[in-house]
Amino acid sequence: MTTVIKRNKWEIWRDVIFALFAREIRTGFNDKFGLSWAVISPVVFIFVLAFLRGRLGGGETHTMPTFTFMAIGILFIQSFLGTLASTARAIKQNKALYAFRQVQPISAVLAGGLFQILIKMFVTIGIVIVMYFMGMDLQMSDPLLFLSCFFLLTVFAMAIGLVFGVAELFVKEVSRIRELATRPMFFISGVFFSLQDFPKEYWHFLNWNPVLQAIELTRYSVYTTYGQEGVSFGYLAGIVLVFTFFALAMYQITWKQAISR
Repeated sequence: MTTVIKRNKWEIWRDVIFALFAREIRTGFNDKFGLSWAVISPVVFIFVLAFLRGRLGGGETHTMPTFTFMAIGILFIQSFLGTLASTARAIKQNKALYAFRQVQPISAVLAGGLFQILIKMFVTIGIVIVMYFMGMDLQMSDPLLFLSCFFLLTVFAMAIGLVFGVAELFVKEVSRIRELATRPMFFISGVFFSLQDFPKEYWHFLNWNPVLQAIELTRYSVYTTYGQEGVSFGYLAGIVLVFTFFALAMYQITWKQAISR
């Protein structure tokens, strides 16, 4: 006799997200290099840029090793841009599945975000392993602040990605605007230079950027001697909360009309 397993709506939602997450892994790692290339590529990129920055600026940047300074900046900007692009594309990529009433666009966004978190976890582990074998200094003064900044940056990227993903269902050219708008982020988010490298009277032109706030606070969490002047965890958390609320409100109002187009 067949047993029918009854699930509540949260269990159904969890299973849907897991299924979409597994689908992301299969489609993202379906070439011969698989997960290894997804990790090796950003690790090599980080090492090359960190090496060049070290050759130009010396071995230490504001009391922390230049390699660590650059690795944090590149890792976080890659995480932000990758998560934003992945979650924005996820809604459209899974549109055919919305014929099933259990599958909603927000599940695809969460699965895309989890997929990017998985990749960046392996990248972080890869960087730490290489640093260990190269005899580089490994230090973490405030692990909770480090994880909090990474979590807030990921949520912020997913919120922005959700807004773009829904908007792209109404106007497909929005994807081009997204690509154009995110290009300067690599240069205005403190990846190559610290906020401390600029005169204080110009800080207000840069420290409105939540990504720069997250990167600078993360550097402080690794080396407290780096300092946190000009940035604020409260500001970062507040901006993320506001954007997340706005994104979820917009999604709740528009998602049914968006997927019916």
